[in-house]
Amino acid sequence: MDKTTVANLLAHAEPLAALSIAHLTPTTRQKLADDDLSVNAYPNEVGGFVYVGAPSYNVPAESDLAAIFSVAEQAGIVWLKFDSDAAIVDGFPVFDEDAAST
Repeated sequence: MDKTTVANLLAHAEPLAALSIAHLTPTTRQKLADDDLSVNAYPNEVGGFVYVGAPSYNVPAESDLAAIFSVAEQAGIVWLKFDSDAAIVDGFPVFDEDAAST
């Protein structure tokens, strides 16, 4: 493969952060699963991908997700991957499956 092609592809790369789905309230988790979030999302069987943008193109109506978007934007993250097997990120709240939504 030509190094120019590799460089051209990298020019279109967007930063992604993987984090535990436990950082979302049960209500927001369900909205993600139902493809019903207030922002662009692409659900899958273990969570899903959520588009933040650079800069953030929209502020989520879901307060838990809005707080994550704020930090993601400051960190230059364009995509969030919520996954049941991803790491818990220090500094973000963690919500139990049975917790009341906020």
